[in-house]
Amino acid sequence: MKPDKLLHPTDKGLYCPPGDFFIDPVKPVDRALITHGHADHARAGHAHVMATRETLDIMGIRYGENFAGATQEATLGKAVTINGVTVSFHPAGHVLGSAQIAVEAGGTRIVASGDYKRRADPTCAGFEVVPCDVFITEATFGLPVFIHPDDGGEIARLLDSVARFPERAHLVGAYALGKAQRVIALIRKAGYAETIFIHGAMEKLCTYYRRQGIDLGPLAPATIDKGARDQFAGKIIVGPPSAFADKWARRFPDPVACFASGWMRVRQRAKQRGVELPLILSDHSDWDELTQTIRDTGASEVWVTHGREEALVRWCELSQIRAKPLNLVGYEDEAE
Repeated sequence: MKPDKLLHPTDKGLYCPPGDFFIDPVKPVDRALITHGHADHARAGHAHVMATRETLDIMGIRYGENFAGATQEATLGKAVTINGVTVSFHPAGHVLGSAQIAVEAGGTRIVASGDYKRRADPTCAGFEVVPCDVFITEATFGLPVFIHPDDGGEIARLLDSVARFPERAHLVGAYALGKAQRVIALIRKAGYAETIFIHGAMEKLCTYYRRQGIDLGPLAPATIDKGARDQFAGKIIVGPPSAFADKWARRFPDPVACFASGWMRVRQRAKQRGVELPLILSDHSDWDELTQTIRDTGASEVWVTHGREEALVRWCELSQIRAKPLNLVGYEDEAE
C-alpha cells in the first residue's frame, strides 16, 4: 500500500482511510488514537479515544471523566486490528504515558512519533525504536543549533544558585504535565531532600505521578502565610510559566526567575521572559537525537511535522532519504 493511502493529513489531523481513525486530531472525530496527554495532541470531545492507560487518566484529570464518548486502553507493544489495519503503541519517552503509534496495512508500516525524546527520564518509559517504512517525526528543535546539554549539569546550576543565595526563593517555571515532574525528579536524583513547593495547578498531576510509583519526594503547596514573605527564602518553588506573569510570583522574597525549557538555548527568549537563570531542559529530542532516530528506524521516507521542518527535510535529502513536511496545524510547543 502506498503510504499516503494509509495515512495522510487533513484539516482534522492525520487520517487513516482504511482504518477510519485519526491520530491526535485537532477537531472532534468519531475515532481518535492519542499519542500523549498534552493539550495540543489530546483534545476532549471525540466519540472514541484509544490511548495508553496513563494518557487516558491524564485526559480525565484535565478534562473531566466524560472527555470522550468511549475509551479503549492501549497496551504498549500489543498489536490490535482496526478495520483491517494493524495498530500498536510504543514508548515515546516524552511524558508519562506517551507513545508512538505504528500503523500497518498492505505491507507498509508507518510510525507516528507524536512528541519524543531519547535521553533517560525518571518519570516515564524510555523511547523505543520501531523499525518502519515511513517515520513521522516532530521537529520542535529541528535545527543544528539545538544540542541539549546534560540534564544533571542544568540541575546542578539550579542547586548551586540555591546554595549561593539562601535569602532568595527560586521560582522554576515548568509546564504542569511532564516537565514539572521531571524537574522535581531530577532535583531529587541530585540529592536535594528538602520540601519542594508547587503551584496549585500542578497538584493533581503530581499526585497522579506519585500514584504511578514515581518518587517526587516531599511536596507542599506554595501558599504564603499572611505577613510571612520570607518563609520561602532559600526554597525551590515550581509553577507553570503562566503563573510567573501574575501577582502570584511577586509574593516571594526577591525571587530568582528560572525557566526549564529547550527554548532557553535561545538567549533572546530568556531575556524576553525575564528569566534570570535559564535551565535548558527539554522533553523533545535535539538535532542530533532527531537525526539519529531517523537513522535508527531504517525508514526510507520521513514526514516532518510541527517544528523546524525545512532543515530536517533537507538533512534527509542529503542523506538520500525521501522526506516532506506535513504542514499540520494546531500543534504547539506546550510541552516546552
